[in-house]
Amino acid sequence: MSGHLYLDNLLSETSVRYGKPGGIAYHHVSDTYIALFTHFIPCGVWEAVYIIEGLLKNTSEVQPTTVHADTQGQSFPVFALAHLLGFDLMPRIRNWKELTFYRPAKQSEYVHIDALFGEPGKHVINFDLIESQFRHLMRVAVSVREGTISSSTLLKRLRSGSRKNATYAAFREVGRVIRTVQLLRYLSDAPLRRRMTAATNKVESFNRFSQWIGFGNRGVIADNDPIEQEKAMKFNALLTNAVIFHNALDIAEIVRQLLEEGWEIDPEDLAHISPYLTEHINRFGEYSTHELGIQPEAYDPKPDVDFTPLREQDLTAAGLGQAA
Repeated sequence: MSGHLYLDNLLSETSVRYGKPGGIAYHHVSDTYIALFTHFIPCGVWEAVYIIEGLLKNTSEVQPTTVHADTQGQSFPVFALAHLLGFDLMPRIRNWKELTFYRPAKQSEYVHIDALFGEPGKHVINFDLIESQFRHLMRVAVSVREGTISSSTLLKRLRSGSRKNATYAAFREVGRVIRTVQLLRYLSDAPLRRRMTAATNKVESFNRFSQWIGFGNRGVIADNDPIEQEKAMKFNALLTNAVIFHNALDIAEIVRQLLEEGWEIDPEDLAHISPYLTEHINRFGEYSTHELGIQPEAYDPKPDVDFTPLREQDLTAAGLGQAA
């Protein structure tokens, strides 16, 4: 999501992607629609370094194991570090012609997909290097997890690291292995492709929704102080999450009312409803500050609908169902 700044702001840069001055609000959006973590970063940085950073700093009850990212997440070092830290990284796949598949050995050949791996005998993984450097790789991963070194610092070093540094080279080799496996998964698993598309569409919808909520000053951040800029983006994410929660409560209440009236609610239909709803919200309406001290009634955000069949379908489609 692009965060606009005034052109003469000392921290403002012109974004190549968006063609206007600003910074970038980098949201980590969960599959429950809310933002778990938000970075405010300047334009021109390697955005992918913040994928891991946000996940490690996430202290919410929602702890992701699968991570979807934009195309910048295709970088070898990001794949390697995500794998070593236990995250399943599945970024959006574009520009297939520019992507390289790596062979496990020089003699490896494939009947139907060999063309994906390029010229025979080339693009081969150096497993000997990975094995010799594995202790160092794990030591670095533990250092990142424990906060001894930040993931963004490490990934920047890996991106520009010398090829003569064996540990840096081993990180790239691990990244090549994991990215090749993920590309092959993407090609062979239609349900996975649908989940990835749904996840990236959800992030884009969150960005539009949070921009709609951050309507003040036409969405321009006027403050020169980086701390205040960070606050503005985080407050916007907090308010966005609050509105999402409000919408979820309203949806659940309406579903319960319909059930009481005798309507049959299909979980598949309900699964298509997003809480990024704006039509019923008046941003310029009354703000009843005198009600802030009133204790709200107990709430139940879950509609009385059985989603078990949908979950079972997802598990079966992903090949995770119980064996016969």
